[in-house]
Amino acid sequence: MPRPSTTYPWSFCRAMTNAIGNLELTNEYAQALSKLGHDLENVAEQEPDAALGNGGLGRLASCFLDSLATLNYPAWGYGLRYKYGLFHQEIDKDGQHEVVENWLEMGYPWEIPRHDICYPIKFFGKTFETYAGKKEWIAGEDIEAVAYDVPIPGYKTKNTICLRLWSTKVSPKNFDLEAFNAGEYDKAASLRNKAMRICHVLYPGDASTEGKLLRLKQQYTLCSASIQDMIARFKEWSGTKVNWNDFPSKVAIQMNDTHPTLCIPELMRILIDVEGVPCETAWDITCKTVAYTNHTVLPEALEKWPLPILKKLLPRHVEIIEKIDERFVKSLAKKLSSDELEQKVRNMRILENVELPESFKKEKLDSSQSPTKIAKTDVKLPRGKENMADLKAKNKERDEARKAAIDQGRVPKPEVLVRMANLSVIVGHKVNGVAAIHSEIVKKDVFKDFYQIWPEKFQNKTNGVTPRRWMAYCNPELSAVITKWLGSQDWVLHTELLAGLRKHVTNKDFLKEWRLAKKARKEKLAKFIKERTGYVVNSDSMFDVQIKRIHEYKRQLMNIMGVIYRYKKMKEMDPKERAAKYVPRVCIFGGKAFATYLNAKRIVKLITDVAAVVNKDPEIGDLLKVIFVPDYNVSVAEMLIPASDLSQHISTAGFEASGTSNMKFVMNGCVLIGTLDGANVEIRSDVGEENFFLFGATVDQIKAIRAERSAGKFTPWKGFEEAKEFIRSGALGDYDYAPLLESLEGDEGFGKADYFLVGKDFPAYVECHEKVDKAYRDQEKWTKMSILNVAGSSKFSSDRTIHEYAKEIWGVRPSPVP
Repeated sequence: MPRPSTTYPWSFCRAMTNAIGNLELTNEYAQALSKLGHDLENVAEQEPDAALGNGGLGRLASCFLDSLATLNYPAWGYGLRYKYGLFHQEIDKDGQHEVVENWLEMGYPWEIPRHDICYPIKFFGKTFETYAGKKEWIAGEDIEAVAYDVPIPGYKTKNTICLRLWSTKVSPKNFDLEAFNAGEYDKAASLRNKAMRICHVLYPGDASTEGKLLRLKQQYTLCSASIQDMIARFKEWSGTKVNWNDFPSKVAIQMNDTHPTLCIPELMRILIDVEGVPCETAWDITCKTVAYTNHTVLPEALEKWPLPILKKLLPRHVEIIEKIDERFVKSLAKKLSSDELEQKVRNMRILENVELPESFKKEKLDSSQSPTKIAKTDVKLPRGKENMADLKAKNKERDEARKAAIDQGRVPKPEVLVRMANLSVIVGHKVNGVAAIHSEIVKKDVFKDFYQIWPEKFQNKTNGVTPRRWMAYCNPELSAVITKWLGSQDWVLHTELLAGLRKHVTNKDFLKEWRLAKKARKEKLAKFIKERTGYVVNSDSMFDVQIKRIHEYKRQLMNIMGVIYRYKKMKEMDPKERAAKYVPRVCIFGGKAFATYLNAKRIVKLITDVAAVVNKDPEIGDLLKVIFVPDYNVSVAEMLIPASDLSQHISTAGFEASGTSNMKFVMNGCVLIGTLDGANVEIRSDVGEENFFLFGATVDQIKAIRAERSAGKFTPWKGFEEAKEFIRSGALGDYDYAPLLESLEGDEGFGKADYFLVGKDFPAYVECHEKVDKAYRDQEKWTKMSILNVAGSSKFSSDRTIHEYAKEIWGVRPSPVP
């Protein structure tokens, strides 16, 4: 039975409250602290959030670990022990500033250093073939990866699993004592510093060659140390006689996005070069062991690494990747006899901008008479033969012209790239998306050529979040109401029981208790906002929240432009008109903009500028407030989510693979406004269309919308232009927002033409918010919508997701501790 191992950028919540909750010791622990003169909540506040990841993927990993432990699955997680994390975000009048995160400054009490578990990691060097025909990788730069274990206790079970984090160091023998004694201190500690640098910062900038090398070092360190650990444990389990064919039945590796794709050539390298396993057997073992989850269609998650850089750092792995690429290309020649074969091969192979091997041309010639073997799917097949001759002629003419331009030096030779996503799909025995609509995009767009030949590989695994952390522990007031009316706390483990709330939705006492629970969380949040930002908000207002990584596709820009439009319209009305049209609203933002993502940082600056103007306007008062909560992390989310009335999940359709914060909000009785994107589609279906505020273009409409814009046929809505003009007017200060606004203008071009459809969806967005205001005025109706969101949220438990992975990908069963 395999033990799944998952590789993620980790983002962890405070461990103490989670551990005592899962051990059902919260009350006892609080009482014990009280006897010592301490308060549990104050003590918990002293623990810093572990800065091991950023964004939804890392938080998803935490939920998955909780579910794996709770459901008694024999699984571990692996990650890197980042000393400084991503960064600590500070907000001032100039916007976002990044400063070093210091979460490890005082040590981390929940980790267990395992200095006895240490594996060698090699970079650079060269390969050569021995007389026996065996490949060896020699010389280069040698470091070590040391394990630090963080225990993860399950809920209502004895099972405790492990998150194993790797830190990097060098052996003392690599310290150059002679150089040190000569006063050349930097030279003496050079290798040590290079090793430690690997685990300094999450997502270091990779615009430079050195940055790319550092990121690759991080990825390879995680993959190599983790696989060496898995193999060591497998050999220990096997005893004196190791049968490598048993490996896939004992180990399952889930690659999350392309960051850990180097697992593939590393597993093959160790099997072939270290363990002496025949190449074909190693290939078969690797294919059966690894599976690939695509978490987003954005380019940054579909990594392409320059071949020269990869070859410089990992020469042996490039040889293996090239062999896999050649093997795949030859297999395609046998599988396909379409006239578009050559173009398909160029699109699907691992190496990009590399000439097709002679072996492919021979295979193509030999198989030219064989029937097509493309699987019949709902993906459109190549066009009719009557058009193919013209198409081939045009493609040939284009390719010849491009080659001539390169040969003559008129255009640069295209960079040779290694497509990590293609490698993951080719080798992985299963490929899955993380929401129903996302998985369809994966099959019919991102990897459609692969889906045509391997439809059986592709699955959907809609994400989920743990109801322990994201309901029971972070929202005790609402959880107490749910437990009272359901008659037990069993819903924490069996979320399908939440559907039982529907039968109480007309009970006045139940509605009152629900509102009081929400009110209690809103009052706590109001206090928190004052402490963090200095702004005072009224807890009787609607709390409208968008907390996500700052990115143009997530459309925080649309949100703040909607706030600007709302504010402008308020200013044009007298007080009576304002009160009649708008309900009091606190618009809350949180999220980090990547340090080099200038437009994202401009969006943060715009939000804080709007807050500085609106929050000080005496005419508007409590009718509208704007808050940006700095340094968004798990602990901030635990404060914001339970207190929210409305939450915005407004990404451009087709860009948000799933989302997990939308699930957390729904579980806490928050009503969503959003597009038909990611898990929103399934959430809306499960909670009821009438309990979800929908707007915006759909995935199927976007291509035509962009074509219309490119043709110069798009006319922006008057209100959208008013919001842009308000920004340009200087009413928000003298910051230059021209580059940000230029991204919304024009018909086409990189960074322009409103690629994420802010202007197109803006009128529907504003109209939808008018419906929100109307619904919120009827508090009884709104409370029922809140309850029905919780009642329909059971599917979005990570317990359900993990059961599906275990059964349909890993082939693993629960193993309860006796």
